[in-house]
Amino acid sequence: MIRFFYLTILVFFTTVISGVKSLDFTREIESTQKPNVLFIVADDLNCALGAYGDPLAITPNIDKLAKSGIIFNSAHVQYPLCGPSRVSFMTGMYADQTKSKELRLYVRQTIPDVITLGQKFRTQNYHSVRVGKIYHYHNPRDIGTAGHDDTFTWDRTVNPYGRDKIEEYMLNKVKPQFDGATLSWLQAEGDDSEQTDGVGAEATMEFLDEFKKSGENFFLAFGLYRPHIPFVAPKKYFDLYDIRDFNVPKSTDDYLKTIPIPAAKTVRARKEQINLDPDLAATIKHAYYATTSFMDAQVGKVIDKLKETGLDKNTIIVFTSDHGYHLGEHGHWQKQTLFEDATRVPLIFSGPGIKKQRKAVESPVELVDIYPTLMDLTGFDTPTFVSGKSLTPIFDDPNKSIRSEAFTELQVYTGKGKAQGYSIRTNRYRINRWQNNGITYYELYDHRYDNKELKNLANSDDYKPILDSLSTILEKRVAEAKVVPVGLGRQIKNARPWNEPSRIFSNKKLKFN
Repeated sequence: MIRFFYLTILVFFTTVISGVKSLDFTREIESTQKPNVLFIVADDLNCALGAYGDPLAITPNIDKLAKSGIIFNSAHVQYPLCGPSRVSFMTGMYADQTKSKELRLYVRQTIPDVITLGQKFRTQNYHSVRVGKIYHYHNPRDIGTAGHDDTFTWDRTVNPYGRDKIEEYMLNKVKPQFDGATLSWLQAEGDDSEQTDGVGAEATMEFLDEFKKSGENFFLAFGLYRPHIPFVAPKKYFDLYDIRDFNVPKSTDDYLKTIPIPAAKTVRARKEQINLDPDLAATIKHAYYATTSFMDAQVGKVIDKLKETGLDKNTIIVFTSDHGYHLGEHGHWQKQTLFEDATRVPLIFSGPGIKKQRKAVESPVELVDIYPTLMDLTGFDTPTFVSGKSLTPIFDDPNKSIRSEAFTELQVYTGKGKAQGYSIRTNRYRINRWQNNGITYYELYDHRYDNKELKNLANSDDYKPILDSLSTILEKRVAEAKVVPVGLGRQIKNARPWNEPSRIFSNKKLKFN
């Protein structure tokens, strides 16, 4: 039985007065033909997609979407952790501005007066709908709940719930005690429609049918829970792959000596995931790819429904992820590093006003750029507090660039206090700066010769002029990211995470029917 819960939100808009930026880019949009937006966000998805050149990935639907629009090859998140990243791209601001750098924080605990992306569309008489995970959920703990959602963002919400949640007790795990960061996987029985993301896809399709009949404008956000742990998908998606094709790079303690202590802490954070048996590591990587193919199939169903209704002719599609994901690179699994594997995400735009491009955009962009880009594409003014830049100049010429580097930050506990890290990624280089207990550390990587970021050049005499130049640019970006945005309203520091909703535990007595 399909399980999902509709929550009709009846709230009055906050009486926040926000200034607006003047637009550098405008398009002629008739008032009666404002484009709709279908915003699709995967969870923990790196660039292991066919459209991004991965030779193993079987993702025909996302690949097809990329061919119909424009694909950004160097898109980076502003904080490689679920909650802070999602607050960032839903507000168009950096984590130092949102004051949200931890999990379990509601967006209005730190910036109560903000107008979020979905809320902005509501003010323009769009029907704003969420299906699944857009703001932070503990996945899979909070499946079936609203997680740490923001009611002001939406008119209606759907919290899908499938057999993957009920059958957690069946998971294969690398340790007995299970949490949302435990490597775990399952070749599930049943079909797509019984899984949480399958339920979410069907709910999203129902909304498209509804909007086809009503004719009203919509901002429809479809948030998937996969490929986040646990890597669960129907068995047929595992059968797409040959497990012998998967291997995981080795990483030694000698490597750790070449990078700063905080960076080393990030790639050795989970003890049970260090130095996994090669066959076990291949099994887990296989499960990630299978789950990604399952996620791709749900995206395909929604896009097919969009075309079936004819709404595709007037709907902008955005596809992205909340952050990247290590699959054993640097000896690490999951996210929360300043390496490429954690910061880089897919970003695809397709629809009216977006020319089909034969080549990918190589210049760096940020997820905070989504908010102002959608404002330009729909003909609305961007709130003045938004720090991102519109990507629309690139839509007409993919050789253009709107920024010379992408900015990311991360905090990590080292055992000797909290280290603050900042990073920028240019077309060629990545520089990371860490500060902990009064000590400053650097990392420098040259992607022309080292696209896996394994050779730290920060202490190389040959690269000292590059390090000096990039560190100056990084300092400027850090200062800009800390500026209090005009029109934002209140900023509340040191907000404490909320541990609710309470976790629902799976057990053998629960049955899916």
